[in-house]
Amino acid sequence: MRLHRLEITAFGPFGATQKVDFDALSAAGLFLLHGPTGAGKTSVLDAVCFALYGSVPGVRQNPGTSLRSDHAPAGTYTEVLLELTVGDRRLEITRRPAQQRPKKRGGGFTTEKAQTWLREYDPTTGEWAGLSRSHQEIGEEITQLVGMSREQFCQVVLLPQGDFAAFLRADAEKRARLLGRLFDTRRFAAVEERLAELRKAAREQVEDGDARLLALAHRMTQAAGGLAAARTPVEGRPGDPGLAEAVLTWAAVARTEAREALDIAGVRLAAAEEGQAAARAALDAENDLAARQARHADALRRRERLTEQAPERERHQESLDRSLRADRVAPALGLRRDADREHAAAHTARERARAQLPPDLAEAGAEQLSALEHRLREELGGLDAARRAERRAAAVTEERAVLAREARADEDALRDAADWLAGWEPRRAALAERVEAARDAAARAEHLAGRLEPARRRLAAARRRDALAEGTRAAEARLAEARERRNSAHESWLDVKSRRLEGIAAELAVTLAPGDPCQVCGSTAHPAPARTTADHVDRATEDAAYASYTRAEETRTAADRDLAVTREAWSAAREEVQAGPGSPEPTVAELADEADGLARLHAEAHALAGQTHSAREALARAEREHEERVAAQREAERRVAARTSRREALEREQAALDEELARGRGAFATVAEHATLLERRIALLVDAAGTVRAAELAAQRLKEADDRLADAAYRAGFATPAEAAGALLDEGERRALQQRVDAWQAEAAAVADRLAEPGTAEAAALPPADPAGAGAAHTAAERALREADSALAAARERATELAGLSRQAAAEVRRLGPLREEYDRVARLAALTAGTSAENERRMRLESYVLAARLEQVAAAASARLQRMSSGRYTLVHSDARSGGKRSGLGLHVVDAWTGSERDTATLSGGETFFASLALALGLADVVTDEAGGVRLDTLFIDEGFGSLDEQTLDEVLDVLDSLRERDRSVGIVSHVGDLRRRIPAQLEVVKARQGSAVRLRTGGDALSG
Repeated sequence: MRLHRLEITAFGPFGATQKVDFDALSAAGLFLLHGPTGAGKTSVLDAVCFALYGSVPGVRQNPGTSLRSDHAPAGTYTEVLLELTVGDRRLEITRRPAQQRPKKRGGGFTTEKAQTWLREYDPTTGEWAGLSRSHQEIGEEITQLVGMSREQFCQVVLLPQGDFAAFLRADAEKRARLLGRLFDTRRFAAVEERLAELRKAAREQVEDGDARLLALAHRMTQAAGGLAAARTPVEGRPGDPGLAEAVLTWAAVARTEAREALDIAGVRLAAAEEGQAAARAALDAENDLAARQARHADALRRRERLTEQAPERERHQESLDRSLRADRVAPALGLRRDADREHAAAHTARERARAQLPPDLAEAGAEQLSALEHRLREELGGLDAARRAERRAAAVTEERAVLAREARADEDALRDAADWLAGWEPRRAALAERVEAARDAAARAEHLAGRLEPARRRLAAARRRDALAEGTRAAEARLAEARERRNSAHESWLDVKSRRLEGIAAELAVTLAPGDPCQVCGSTAHPAPARTTADHVDRATEDAAYASYTRAEETRTAADRDLAVTREAWSAAREEVQAGPGSPEPTVAELADEADGLARLHAEAHALAGQTHSAREALARAEREHEERVAAQREAERRVAARTSRREALEREQAALDEELARGRGAFATVAEHATLLERRIALLVDAAGTVRAAELAAQRLKEADDRLADAAYRAGFATPAEAAGALLDEGERRALQQRVDAWQAEAAAVADRLAEPGTAEAAALPPADPAGAGAAHTAAERALREADSALAAARERATELAGLSRQAAAEVRRLGPLREEYDRVARLAALTAGTSAENERRMRLESYVLAARLEQVAAAASARLQRMSSGRYTLVHSDARSGGKRSGLGLHVVDAWTGSERDTATLSGGETFFASLALALGLADVVTDEAGGVRLDTLFIDEGFGSLDEQTLDEVLDVLDSLRERDRSVGIVSHVGDLRRRIPAQLEVVKARQGSAVRLRTGGDALSG
């Protein structure tokens, strides 16, 4: 991998765009990156890392920190462009982090997302071709091409000497952590963890299987309760050897004892069944004898009760016989009762009708009353014509009254119509003029509305213009004040920072302790540490000054942004106020008068135009009313003419009806009154005649019913009808008597049948039966049978359960065989890789073993350069010896050729530690490059540490670095050492200023002279 070109814009301390030509720097093979503290040397390396991986090393990428330069203008994007060659591909990467930018519309800022571009140079066409703009795709492509993660790149390409000096003095665990990150040995640690997990899982499976086997043994012990084997259960814990064989042996013994117990229980059950059958037969015989003896005794008792009930049964039978004879008289009795009831009702109706007749007709017969009725009906028929005339006369009178009312109404309508039509023409002309005026007002209101809205907008803009003018003057004053405060704070911060840098040596000397290496030179001897002066400034004071400057800068930026927004708004408002280009700019008062006048005229026209619809509706209603009134006038005139003819005809008809009514009324006030009286008399006569005839007929029927009743009673054998009526029974009484007689007869037959049974009489002659004794003997036999059956079932269930559990135990033992073998194999491998096995003599973990091999390669590669730097004195060797009780594998020693001794790298002096760590870093770069797939690293950077070397050692170190050009590499040294500026011609200087830092490329004599 070779770097060609780097462009940095608004990044870190660089406010403007800075360009670094690595091709020019690499031409010399060795170049120097230098500049004052805080100028931005590290930011150049950060920009390279950010371009490749989208982030910077260490704490500089923590949340809350920003990569954007505080010196950059508001509209400039923070951007890094890196052109490099990886393999045979020339690429260009451009990255922009997420950053704030001014809004395109309105005031304030908005966050713009991070962006990335990847292009590739095509040598055939000489043009750049875009490959991708996806962060993920570009990140994967760069990582695959470079072959290293960000952490590996920062360790291998940006060589931090302080980290490798700490590596030389670190113990095995710290070295393992660093090497593990560089060589990515997580897969070997994962193998260790996976084997430990497999061992744990296999152990759990074996113990689970043993637990299940012990559970089966416990269940078999419970099932074998009562056997000799149950008194000696299996003892053991999950994981014990020989557990499976012990369980299977005990199960075989228990099964044998269970089968023997089952055979014995079967013999006992057969004997109990025979005893129970004999007891059952004896119990059935005694129960049968007792039942027959009880039946005979019960029949004798029932026969005695029947003899006692015989007189009552004869009385019931006689009552039934009399009731059957009385049933033949019942129809005649019913007819007699009906005739008597009808005769009484007819007599009562006759007496009531006679009470309403005149006294002279109270004793009249039916024929006399009927004759009088006929005469009155003839008189009523003669009044029909008179009644019709009376009803017609009333209708004629009503119709004449209606005609009079209609005549008066028509006269009023004609007078009202005449009065209204007389003023129609003037009214119509006034309404038409009102409609026309409303139309003119609507057109005038629309024209005024088109002028009113622009006038109001200009008035509002004029008011905003005047207010923004005041705001602009206030914003200018705030910006001037903010600029002054920002400049004062910036100068104060730079002054504090300069004073702190002047005394930085004294500040670093405070942290020195005897035996600890110096952070600047690396030496463990501190003969004359610097002392603080009276005007020394500490870091807290510098941070406070910087914070004050940052707040002042933010205030100035906000004030500048507010002024720009206010000026833009003022210009827009001023343009809106002017009527056109070159026209005078009116005041607010002039625009207000113009808008008020237009609003007043528009309101008046709008109010009048709003009456257009009502005016049209009023005209339409008046025209409809005119048509209705003319039509009503004509209709009233037609009705008046028709009504005159009808009134004359009704008057003639009324005269004829009056003559006929005079004849029909007679001595009564009306014909209807005369007819009503006749109808009432006719109704009374008809009712009286009917009741007289009904009474005569009922008396005749009563006499005939008495004769038929006397004859029926005699034929049925009763002396009188009253005797026959007394012998009658209702259906319920007769049914009850019949049921009693039938029950007595059925009981007598059943008793005779019971006494005639052959077995019953024989049983009565035998001694009394004893079913209780036979039952007790049978109960004892049943109990013995149940106990024998339960014992057999328990023995059979025990044998079955033991057989089933034995099969489960055998299956579990077969299943556990492969699991136990697998556990033994995995446990051996896990202990070997974890360094806890006796077979692992050096107690080295698998990851440590792999890292030891890598460290051995790094030591070999570093020794080649260390021998040149130390004039053949020192060589780095790897050691896998154990230190105390710790594990071995990552020891690093230095061999001193002058003394022939081998000692730990922690004993090196400051200068020796520097070139040893440098050699180690270069060797590590070679090994990691090979590990990453052989990708060449043609550009390296080495950070600080050269101040601890004497002049001769410095020459030797530079010779080694210069020899890297043999492999076509370029090495950049980041250092403050002034002697290096005279020794290295190619230089990249970082200069800091108030407007932000800048880079200067110097080569050849120009660099040496500077």
